[in-house]
Amino acid sequence: MKVGITYDLRDEYLAEGFGEEETAEFDRPDTIDRIDNALKELGFETARIGHIRNLVKRLANGERWDLVFNIAEGMYGFGREAQVPALLDVYRIPYTFSGPMVLSLTLHKALTKRVVRDFGIPTPDFCQVRRPEDIARLDLPFPLFAKPVAEGTGKGISRDSKLEDRKQLDEVCRRLLVEFDQPVLVETFLPGREFTVGIIGTGPRARTLPVMEVRYTESALGDIYGYINKEECESRIEYRLARDETARQAAETALSSWRILGCRDGGRVDLRCDEGGIPNFLEVNPLAGLNPVHSDLPIMCTLAGISFKELIGMIVESTRLRVGWAEEV
Repeated sequence: MKVGITYDLRDEYLAEGFGEEETAEFDRPDTIDRIDNALKELGFETARIGHIRNLVKRLANGERWDLVFNIAEGMYGFGREAQVPALLDVYRIPYTFSGPMVLSLTLHKALTKRVVRDFGIPTPDFCQVRRPEDIARLDLPFPLFAKPVAEGTGKGISRDSKLEDRKQLDEVCRRLLVEFDQPVLVETFLPGREFTVGIIGTGPRARTLPVMEVRYTESALGDIYGYINKEECESRIEYRLARDETARQAAETALSSWRILGCRDGGRVDLRCDEGGIPNFLEVNPLAGLNPVHSDLPIMCTLAGISFKELIGMIVESTRLRVGWAEEV
């Protein structure tokens, strides 16, 4: 079986003049190398495709693959993560992970929260600031938390994201509106423990991986899982597996959210506990980072004794089951 690999390589965009934070979601060469090698070790023939512009050219030239391992994030628009899957759907080429509808929905954090809230999943109260005039009408109790509505990898998030008063709310929202040219999600700040839950599979077959708790070291820039803390996680963050009752509740909430949203094959759900200790849904990551030593999903697998090759194998096997190429054992 020939497996193509679609991705956005950070170095390519930096060479074109894009900035460090602007390209934070994109992949490093060692990530692509490890995915490529894992697929080969699993018995697949591989072909590196790269970003969507390369995919367009190669499809136009008549090239095809049995399956595409897709981790391309895209650059522009709320539908940027959906672009490669939508194009592959046109050519009826199967691919790993979620489809265009799910990836468009889940990139927009406010819309995602509306969906899970309608299904009874606990999530912090929130509103959107679309323009400066919205700030004065915001009626939520402090402290609050503000972040761009459609970014990942902690982009736009720092210790300033925790808002203690209206002056800070006004300053941070105005800055984010200008810097990211998109609405700002403002939600109730949750003071409790923070978890990320890995999930493998689709629908009824979906299952959780061990729950990982995110803890902040003395060198962390506040108790916020933001851009700097994530970029320098080796020194600022302590990761540990959690197996207590609260972690079990987090896993149940994460799995319910995953199934409600229609996510596929593999990814992560991030949660934080409210003042009563109840895990609340924050966001879902249906295209989770896959750097073997720097990304949350592989980190939790390593802590649980699951190798990177096994992780990639589970993702591909989920895809094969979903498209009818394999039988469930």
